[in-house]
Amino acid sequence: MAQDLRKMFAEERKKQPIEMKRGHEQRFMDRLEKELPIGAKRKTINNFFWLKVAAAIVVLLGLGIYISSLENKIKSGPETQVVQKNDTEVQTISLGDLSPDLKKIENYYVTNINLELSGLEFDGDNKTLINGYLDKLSELNAEYALLNEELNQIGPNDQTINALIKNLQLRLQLLQKLKTKLNQLKSSKNEQESSNIM
Repeated sequence: MAQDLRKMFAEERKKQPIEMKRGHEQRFMDRLEKELPIGAKRKTINNFFWLKVAAAIVVLLGLGIYISSLENKIKSGPETQVVQKNDTEVQTISLGDLSPDLKKIENYYVTNINLELSGLEFDGDNKTLINGYLDKLSELNAEYALLNEELNQIGPNDQTINALIKNLQLRLQLLQKLKTKLNQLKSSKNEQESSNIM
């Protein structure tokens, strides 16, 4: 597994030459610099990284407990499931295992996704809206898992890496859109309440 990625990509290009559009690398570097600027923001991200990771873990645990309690309420009878454990452990790679830069990108998006999830406020008025967005988010999570599986089976290539990054971007954009919708819903509710008072 300890192969040089440059050699792997060079061999892959010999098999199938991939032509990129002119200026693709510069556009990618500009976009990367825009999303992950070097300087003060990067220092701030590094300073609070562990705090964000801990918060994300707490949020995910809480969300898992909440979802499992909902599932227990829905299920009426006990269900027995037999799981067979394989003794052979397969070593898998993820996007962050390919290079330090890709690890930074993956950590950036995962941390921000978890941060957005932790900021969601659940109540009776927005439950259906949040559940709809969480369903879409779970579809994107399943797609990300399939892309990771493809990465392990086929090996690293530009298309799979770009698809993994795009998936992370879509998940973050989806959560930001949900946050905007929730803020709009909350402000319209506040406006209604204030007009009812007058």
